[in-house]
Amino acid sequence: MKKLSLLVLSCLVGSLGFAQQTSPGISIIPEPVKITKHTGQFILPNVVVVQSSSSPEMTSILDLLKKKFSTAAGKAITVKAHAPTATIKLELNKTADAKLGKEGYFLSVKQHGITISANQPAGLYWGAQTLMQLLPKEIEGLEVAKNVLWAAPVVDIYDYPRFEWRGLMFDVSRHFFTKTEVKRFIDDMVKYKFNLLHMHLTDDEGWRIEIKSLPRLTTVGAYNVKREGAFGDFIPPKPDEPRTYGGFYTQDDIRELVKYAKDRFVDILPEIDVPGHSLAAVAAYPQLSATPGADQYKVRSGEKIMDWSKPGHPALVDNTLNPASEYTYDFLDKVVGELAQLFPFGYIHMGGDECAKNFWEQSDQVKALMAKENLKTQEEVQSYFEKRLEKIVESKGKKFMGWDEILEGGIGPNAAVMSWRGIKGGIEAAKLGHEVVMSPTTYVYLDYMQSDKITEPPVYATLRLSKTYEFEPVPDSVDAKLIKGGQANLWTEQVYNFRQVEYMIWPRALAVSESVWSPKRPKNFSVFFPKVEKQFERFNQSETKFSPSVYDPSFKPVRNPDGTLGVVLTPEIPGLDIYYSFDNSQPDRFYPKYTSTLTVPIDATQLKVVTYKGKQQVGRFLIMPIDELKKRLGK
Repeated sequence: MKKLSLLVLSCLVGSLGFAQQTSPGISIIPEPVKITKHTGQFILPNVVVVQSSSSPEMTSILDLLKKKFSTAAGKAITVKAHAPTATIKLELNKTADAKLGKEGYFLSVKQHGITISANQPAGLYWGAQTLMQLLPKEIEGLEVAKNVLWAAPVVDIYDYPRFEWRGLMFDVSRHFFTKTEVKRFIDDMVKYKFNLLHMHLTDDEGWRIEIKSLPRLTTVGAYNVKREGAFGDFIPPKPDEPRTYGGFYTQDDIRELVKYAKDRFVDILPEIDVPGHSLAAVAAYPQLSATPGADQYKVRSGEKIMDWSKPGHPALVDNTLNPASEYTYDFLDKVVGELAQLFPFGYIHMGGDECAKNFWEQSDQVKALMAKENLKTQEEVQSYFEKRLEKIVESKGKKFMGWDEILEGGIGPNAAVMSWRGIKGGIEAAKLGHEVVMSPTTYVYLDYMQSDKITEPPVYATLRLSKTYEFEPVPDSVDAKLIKGGQANLWTEQVYNFRQVEYMIWPRALAVSESVWSPKRPKNFSVFFPKVEKQFERFNQSETKFSPSVYDPSFKPVRNPDGTLGVVLTPEIPGLDIYYSFDNSQPDRFYPKYTSTLTVPIDATQLKVVTYKGKQQVGRFLIMPIDELKKRLGK
């Protein structure tokens, strides 16, 4: 998890108050470049004839159509190379359309049939995903739906992505997620045209990828003691507790996942987080540490190992690699060498964040390195490490990427930067001529709470859907060509199972998808959110868990002029009615409706609220303890 200081981070301010380009009755996320709606509708026949070549590059598009139409609509599918009366035609352009590029498409729905054309198969795939959003929500169902009119509006859609890098990061280290779950993650992300899966494969809690030349990384480093509850505050495991919780991906598993993703036009970016966040590696190979006694270290289960209350977040145990040891660089050469053979993507992410340096400061080896290399600060020590690591990565034919801390002490000549501590690091890197992926906590950290902490898994910050929607990857002050795109990150300290993964990702990733695919336009949340609600219906069909937190009001305690405790309730979206009670009963729409600041009765112990749209309950029942309001106000 990325820990934030109390300093205010740089942030972008989204433009509000202007309508997006959209068409009535059509709800597509991410918003296409251009939609032209016509009169009439297309009705899907009982036998769907798809005109397409049967070449391997078309397999994933055809599989998508076959699966959706047969599973949900109960239609028979036939594929023909030439079919004058085809239901759906998939066409690769004989003359490339420069604007469409590699991933753009033209989708034309007529009353007599559908045509998807593109320069390359990726465009056809994204066009097919858009087609699914034109069809009834039941197309996302897991069984054949009955009594559904399988119709799509007659429309022309011309569309292409704004950025080549449209990423989601999945932390599989803090908690291990199976190969099947990773595939489900990919299936969900491609519906909204994300094309980059960043896998955070190593951390203090587990090393998740087989490295054949270093077997202890997985026999030892992939397992810890199972704990559930408030991660970070667990009781340290006892010596005799079984270390059986965890797992890892074999190299065959990785090859399978890479192919699965590639078949869906997704690249996988591997991350090995060093020199900090490396306790799992040190537990497996203690000689990686500069600290005596590291042979007693164990893979972390969630007990406290860092002091985030102090400057520099000193470590309580040394979870760093030794930057002064040649063994460290030999180790990394082996790791990166095997990674490079497994992942065809051109970049390897090597972490670099939150490296506690208090143990380095005490190390005679590090002090000797500083004297030898004329390094003045610990930041320069890390820079020395990063530059050597960059050369290792480049020697394997890959490009080196790290979190924005790699700027501290001097960045390597060719490094790419992923900016997470706001956008400041990204701006600095771009001004130095480096490639940047914007991934600021301010907007796209999906492990943050989505609502009030009384109902969300406890994390130190809140990120509402409306704030995520404001994400703009390109600051005005930099060369836009150096901003490769944007990415949302899901750290999983507080995420123990895949249902919670879904809950944390959706719907906020929908907002990110528009920021990285759709053209830059003035944004209007009141236009965007009705499209999100349409996706909620589709999530229900696919049995995908999502967060309804957008319907939860925010609570702000205030002190009334007469000194009594008051509370202001603010809905995130317009059109909601908030009903409340102080008498411990469960409110519904026949209870008092919130209209202005509430005065808390002197003996009340809790405030209960629920939100409605008209006569329909949309929000969850929330219980706010009065003591919590007093605590927040400082009473």
